[in-house]
Formats: sequence, structure tokens, C-alpha cells
Amino acid sequence: MTTIIDELARLRETVRGWKRGGGRIAFVPTMGNLHAGHFSLVSLARERADHVVASVFVNPTQFGPQDDFARYPRTPQHDADGLSEAGCDVLWMPSVDTMYPFGASNAVRVQVPGVTDVLEGAHRPGHFDGVATVVARLFLQVQPDVAVFGRKDYQQLAVISYLVEEMSFPVAIVPGPTVREPDGLAMSSRNQYLSPSERAVATEIHSTLQSMRAAVESGDALADVETAAERRLNEAGFDVDYAAIRRRDLRGAGDQDSQLVALIAAKLGRTRLIDNLEFERHARG
Repeated sequence: MTTIIDELARLRETVRGWKRGGGRIAFVPTMGNLHAGHFSLVSLARERADHVVASVFVNPTQFGPQDDFARYPRTPQHDADGLSEAGCDVLWMPSVDTMYPFGASNAVRVQVPGVTDVLEGAHRPGHFDGVATVVARLFLQVQPDVAVFGRKDYQQLAVISYLVEEMSFPVAIVPGPTVREPDGLAMSSRNQYLSPSERAVATEIHSTLQSMRAAVESGDALADVETAAERRLNEAGFDVDYAAIRRRDLRGAGDQDSQLVALIAAKLGRTRLIDNLEFERHARG
């Protein structure tokens, strides 16, 4: 049974008790409205620790002017029930006042340079500042040994990995695989906003990622692959932010790079979807 905690003093008391007993703590941060993808991260955390904490906090500092903070779905009972089934020990549910005691507008901010300037960072200015800020605070509150983040938010994972290494947080970052629907659509809380007709079209993102991989492996120029992917998505009805091939550190890829990732962000109606696919380009003889 998952214990729900919303007071920082009680969370810290619980964590101290675990640590006194030599327990290893894993952490899964979320914004709630949980689905099977989130619960798979909890299962992964359970394999790596004696105790698992998951957080549900809709973070206002990572929403931009075009994002609807108030519209973000909040399903606390569903989340608590699912986390309990997944083996989570504590659900940490801080208030905005607990997270930002002087107010979100007066918060000390964490900025991660470089990796935040491209792709999502270019299309959502300030988003990753909010992500880095809240994750740093959560790490200080929970004090985990391990933290699990999903690969679907590929750039977020890169930002957090940079943050942890650069600031010497004593936390091991564990990436969790993207969980997909049977038709390939990456699970996301945003999928519920899709109309039935949009839901049928949404699978085109994963199909396009697969076609990008195949084209690169066939020797097509990366710029041509990106152009073809964007055209394919536009023709399917998407408004494309980017369809890109990058090195796995998200730097620009060249002809000699083999460890690659294809990334897509596109709107379908009012719903913005992201996905990615890692692959290896083999040398052609």
C-alpha cells in the first residue's frame, strides 16, 4: 500500500528512517495523470532499490505562455491506486507553496547550458529551466540513490543527466524504455486529448521515425531524411516543429557518426506529441 505524503518534514523523517536502516532509495518524478509507461518506471526503480518514492507535482515553472498549466489533467486517486499496484512505497505530493516557498516567480532557478538550446528548448523557451529547477529541488527533498526517467522525453533525460554530473548530485540516473501502444504510439498523458480520427493518424509519428532510421541505414543524406520526414508528417496533417537526426548527445550528426537518434515533435490538432528512436548506423562496405 502506497503512503501519500504532502508535508516535507514527514517525507524527510521517512527517508531518514530508511537510510538509518541501510535502505537504498529509488525515485520516479512525475506530473501525474499516470499511465502504464510511468508504472513501468516504478517497476524499474523497484528492481534497483529497497524503497521507491514517486512524486506527483504539476510544475508551473516549466509551462510556457502557450502551454495550459490549468488544463493539465490531475488524477490523484487514479495515480495513487496505480502506484500502489506498481510497488511504490511513498507518493510525494507537495503543494506549489512547499516546492516554491517564496513563490514560483521568486524561485532560485537552475539553468543547464547547451543541451537546452536546441529542439525542445528552441521551441519551448524556458521549459528546461523549469524542469532542471524542479528536479534539483525534488532531489534535495527525496535524497534518492537512484532516479528513473523515461526515454520518451529524450532531451529531458539528457538535461537531467548533465545536471546530475555537473552539480555532483549523488544520484544514479536510470533511463526507462518508451512504452508503446500496440500500434506503436508512445504512451503519453497527452494522448487523451486526441480525437478518434487524430488518434488513428498519430501512429504516423512512430512510422516516420522507423522510416528515418531505414533511410539513414540505406545511406541517404541526413538533411534529405529530415526533409522527407517533415513532408510526410505535414501531408498526414501534422504541424511539425522538428523531425531531426542527431547524435545521442543531441549534437549535430555527421557522416561519420554511428550512434544516432531520430526525434520528432509535431502538433496534431491542439495536441503536441513527441517521440524518438535510437539506432546505430553501420559502416557501408
